[in-house]
Amino acid sequence: MAFNYQRIIIKIGSNVLTQKDGLPDLKRIEHLVDQIAKIKREGKEVVLVSSGAVASGRSLISISEKFDSIATRQLFASIGQVKLINTYATFFERYNILCSQVLVTKDDFRDRQHYLNMKNCLKILLQHHVIPVVNENDVVSVTELMFTDNDELAGLIASMLNAQALIVLTNVDGIYDGDPEKEHTKVIEQINGKSVDFSAFVTSGRSQFGRGGMITKSTMAQKVAQLGIAVHIANGTRENIIPDVLDDKVPHTYFTPHKKASGKKKWIAHAGNYAKGIVQVNDGAVAALTSAKASSLLPVGVINILSEFKKGEIIKLVDEHNRNIGIGIAQYGSDKAAAMMGQKNQKALIHYDYLYLEN
Repeated sequence: MAFNYQRIIIKIGSNVLTQKDGLPDLKRIEHLVDQIAKIKREGKEVVLVSSGAVASGRSLISISEKFDSIATRQLFASIGQVKLINTYATFFERYNILCSQVLVTKDDFRDRQHYLNMKNCLKILLQHHVIPVVNENDVVSVTELMFTDNDELAGLIASMLNAQALIVLTNVDGIYDGDPEKEHTKVIEQINGKSVDFSAFVTSGRSQFGRGGMITKSTMAQKVAQLGIAVHIANGTRENIIPDVLDDKVPHTYFTPHKKASGKKKWIAHAGNYAKGIVQVNDGAVAALTSAKASSLLPVGVINILSEFKKGEIIKLVDEHNRNIGIGIAQYGSDKAAAMMGQKNQKALIHYDYLYLEN
């Protein structure tokens, strides 16, 4: 079965773009550009989320070991990002395709306005048939400002742009049902469950040059699929991998999309890191929120305000055992919420339209 997507996010990991010595693999980058140009000619919109700035920088300059790892990474990323985007621009130019550079940090997703500014930028690029090349700004993204890896960033971009599909290219054929090094281990070709425990069969080892392991890829893929976007994890080192994934001609892991979520819910789903307040709810509220019926969070179900918040801020919901239930936008501040706690017939603290449940 061929997959007929109109808007596709393609994420290419550093383990696909680099050689064994950690330097950029220009032949592979060129071949990936050839494939993207081919699907672009078919009328598809493509956003490229690409790692590789640090590897590109490493190929251009040597640095003494006396500098710490963060400073070294900043140096490589700053020089390497220019080299990386020029490499893409040169290869895309052969097809008369323009590409653009979009550098982001986790902070750019911190509020609704920033989020919409970035969304508008990407949309106008697509409208003008430009391929945005998105990467984390490793020059300023250090420690707590960093995304887990570019998989997390790709998931955010896919959600933001209501893409039909996210293709994650790594250096293995997909998610395996055990250790890929062992005999009889197979690629799991389709995942459609809501709460698969990947740690049972995914090894937590990381690639030599990437930050994210398969567990982070799997968790991100599941979250994105729950928001209504198909996710494919495939081997970017294979010839012709992108068209072959779209034609379903190659073994890889496919996460089936669930029903579509609204644009606002997609933003909320990825905004957990920016939650200001924490509200504890009782078992009755948990049952109502997780039932098949669409329910808002009412003050009658709130038993504790664990952390203060203002109206319009993202807040976390936890159950009586402090387990995460979901996140949403507060309709009013914590002072008012505390005053109305446990009372019936009061205005919802979080309306269903602005509520995202974890499971």
